[in-house]
Amino acid sequence: MPDKSGPAGAAGAAGESGRTGVLFIGDIIGRPGRNALRAVLPGLREKYRPHFVVANGENAAGGAGMTEEIGRDLFAVVDVMTSGNHIWDKKEGIAFMESQPRLLRPANYPPGNPGRGTVVVEGPGGRKLGVVSLQGRVFMEPIDCPFRAADAAVELIKRETPCILVDLHAEATSEKQALGWYMDGKVSAVVGTHTHVPTADERVLPGGTAYISDVGMAGSRESVIGIQKEQAIGKFLLARPVRFEPAKEDLFLCCVYIEIDTASGRALSITRELIGVRS
Repeated sequence: MPDKSGPAGAAGAAGESGRTGVLFIGDIIGRPGRNALRAVLPGLREKYRPHFVVANGENAAGGAGMTEEIGRDLFAVVDVMTSGNHIWDKKEGIAFMESQPRLLRPANYPPGNPGRGTVVVEGPGGRKLGVVSLQGRVFMEPIDCPFRAADAAVELIKRETPCILVDLHAEATSEKQALGWYMDGKVSAVVGTHTHVPTADERVLPGGTAYISDVGMAGSRESVIGIQKEQAIGKFLLARPVRFEPAKEDLFLCCVYIEIDTASGRALSITRELIGVRS
C-alpha cells in the first residue's frame, strides 16, 4: 500500500465539502526559489485556500538536490514534495528521503533504489490525496517505463482515494502530453516539471484529468532556467564544465491550482499562476 502521512502545512479547510483543492508549485530553485515560496505562498493560501500544497523540491538545495535541513523547512509549508533526476545529487538528501515518506523520488526508478514514488496524505475534513512522482525517458536516463509505473501506482492508490496527482518530470513535451492522454480519466491531474519554463496549455481533458506540460519554477526570472545567466552562456560558448549557481534577481513563482471533485476524482478546473516577488 502507498505510504500515508498527515500533511505538515496548515492547509485551508475552506470550500465546498465535495471539492478538494490542490496547489502545485513548480521546481524550487535553491535559496532564491525558497525565498520566492515564502513570499508568495501566504497570498496563494488566502486566495485559493487549498486543502493540499505540493511542490517539486529536487533543486531546492543550491539548485540541485535536497538536504534534511531544507527539507524540514519546506515541509513546514508544503504537504508533499515530488522530485526527479536531481534528487540523487546530495547524499544527505537521499538519507532524508528514506526516512520521510512525503519526499518522493520518481516511482519508475528500478527496484532496489532508496525512497518511494507514491504517497497518500490526509487533509482537512478527512480528504485524501494520492501523489505519484514519475520521470520521463526521452533525452533522460533510460529508466523503467513511466506509463506502466503510473498504472501500478494508481491501482494501489485508488484503494484509498480517487483524488490522484501525477508529476511527470521530463524533457519532452510529447512524452508529457502522451502520458496526460494515457492517464485521462484515471487520475485527477498530470502536471509536468523539469524544464523550469511554464507552458500555457493548461486544460481539463475530456475524461476529467487536469493537464499542463510544465508548471515552471520558483526562482529568478533574470536567469537561464534559474541559474546565473553568465554561467549558462559561458557553458554554451566554451563547452567546458561549469559549476552552476542559482540566480538571485527578479524572483517569481509558477504554480497551478487544481480543483477536484472529491467523490469521483475528476478535475473541475485548473488555473495557472505566475507571480512576481516585490523587492
